[in-house]
Amino acid sequence: MAKKKVNAKDLVHKIEKIAKERMARENLVSLSEYRKFKNKKEPQNILLIEDDETMRVAMKRIFESDGHHVIAAADGTELTQLLDNIIIDLIILDVGLPWINGFELAELMKSHEDLKNIPLIFVSGRGQSEDVKKGFELGADDYIKKPFHVDDIRTAVNALLELNQ
Repeated sequence: MAKKKVNAKDLVHKIEKIAKERMARENLVSLSEYRKFKNKKEPQNILLIEDDETMRVAMKRIFESDGHHVIAAADGTELTQLLDNIIIDLIILDVGLPWINGFELAELMKSHEDLKNIPLIFVSGRGQSEDVKKGFELGADDYIKKPFHVDDIRTAVNALLELNQ
């Protein structure tokens, strides 16, 4: 049997409606519960290409804890196995990848009709001014140098996802 993408927007709406009605009947609702419910958004899909497994797992956990869906690849060859039939809202790309580096991969993605308008953030240990300049010339929306502060990358990702909606 062929797998089919599920459109659950109607179901999500019904669940949220029931939760909202029950919350309204409560005498006291905690502010944190209300904020969590009010700020709930549909998860965004982040494509993460990072060759360092520790960094890839850490970044995946960061964004998943923020409610995003993360599709992770270690390099360009692994990416080729993931690209068919996925929706991507943001790309996070390391520069120092094996076989095909992040700059080359970005150039290929930005020349592809379906990928060219997706926001791109380079995350790299290569932080010389010429690397940063090349990243922006290739169409990056941001360039974050490693090591980075978690709040900085969260802010950059959330701002681009918000702009792209």
